[in-house]
Amino acid sequence: MFLKFRTAACSGQLGPGRRVTQRHCMVMASAADPSTSGVEQVKRRVVVTGLGVVSCLGHDHREFYDNLLAGKSGISLIESFDTTDYSTRFAGEIKELDASPYIARKLENRVDKVIKYMLVAGKKALADAGMPADGPAIKDLDPARAGILIGTAMGGMKSFSAACEVLSSLGHRKMNPFCIPFSINNMGGAMLAMDVGFMGPNYSISTACASGNYCITTAAGHIARGEAELMLAGAADAAIIPTGIGGFIACKALSKRNEDPRSASRPWDTSRDGFVMGEGGGVVVLEELEHAKARGATIYAEYVGGAFTCDAHHMTEPHPDGKGVVLCLERALKGAGISPEEVSYINAHATSTQAGDMAEYRAIRKVFPHEGLRINSTKSMIGHVLGGASGVEAVATIKAIQTGWLHPTINLENPEAGVDPAMVVAGVKQQQNVRVALSNSFGFGGHNSCVLFRSLK
Repeated sequence: MFLKFRTAACSGQLGPGRRVTQRHCMVMASAADPSTSGVEQVKRRVVVTGLGVVSCLGHDHREFYDNLLAGKSGISLIESFDTTDYSTRFAGEIKELDASPYIARKLENRVDKVIKYMLVAGKKALADAGMPADGPAIKDLDPARAGILIGTAMGGMKSFSAACEVLSSLGHRKMNPFCIPFSINNMGGAMLAMDVGFMGPNYSISTACASGNYCITTAAGHIARGEAELMLAGAADAAIIPTGIGGFIACKALSKRNEDPRSASRPWDTSRDGFVMGEGGGVVVLEELEHAKARGATIYAEYVGGAFTCDAHHMTEPHPDGKGVVLCLERALKGAGISPEEVSYINAHATSTQAGDMAEYRAIRKVFPHEGLRINSTKSMIGHVLGGASGVEAVATIKAIQTGWLHPTINLENPEAGVDPAMVVAGVKQQQNVRVALSNSFGFGGHNSCVLFRSLK
């Protein structure tokens, strides 16, 4: 059941000048009715056909990755509110975002920033996949076979915080009637579905800073099981507001390098003093392979697996031995049928915290001891986008496969003992033929996740 392509495809014609094979029809028939007699059961493969990003280093995936390759930092002093009394006064703040092509002007001025990031990144991903939300190609999709899984760690924090302020100062009768809809985690994906008409699976997963990977792997499962042909998946967050910055200061989690914000995020460096807050979102278009080929889509990479585990150890600190991370990595490899030696690149979680960086590094080297492996940290340049980090970093990981270049880890001047500067791509980009790549994301509560992509065979 290839969206609306099924009837045309099985009659031998798919749009002007496009033919399909008998294999296409067999895949469609088996998806529609797995018990069909005489029909070959074909494993459904999932590929990435579109990339969308909103970040402090650009809102186009090409611009975003070019800036990463150049080692450009997006960290700067916060401008959206007065931080004079804060011990941390900087972040990976998005200074400008023209959302008018993607969101009605009236709505843009009212909706929470996290919803704005989801809508923009989601529609950019669709456009990149050749299906602009306002174009004719998207109308060829069967809406019941297309879905959305976009997660967030914090949800509409600004909307909820503003509602609390009004409640305390003016009373409940003056509260914004949209304060609840704009605060809840699922509303960004729901509003995106309203705009593009996707009626398939639609929900939000919130597992702190691992949320995006959970969404990507779960969305891929819907396609692999034949429940959808196309899914938008990723995550976003927008917590650079007084309560967000203040709350993480109270946790003693943030760097205090106010005199030099660009050098503050320094994964694996001995002088790291906490992570840097970021904001934005990343969304990918996941699609069933034969469906993508039938419509002539550009394929960036193949999704080949992912895994989730829990440390069951501490609310905010990783397990010091990395047991949960090791288990997560091993499960992902086993499920994908990939050996450790096949993985040549890992986009690390690497937030620039004392405990987290080395626990992850040791876990990676335990599972991937081979020479030639390269690891880097996108957060060294954009900060930690919380739940949105895994969405944004999935885009960076796929771009590494596509371009054959790995962006540097910046600010790594004095590596921790045992950390190989060449392996963690310190300072300068490296060229690498990336066949299989992995992206890690871990969250408060001990949530571990990773996703695996490879160049399409």
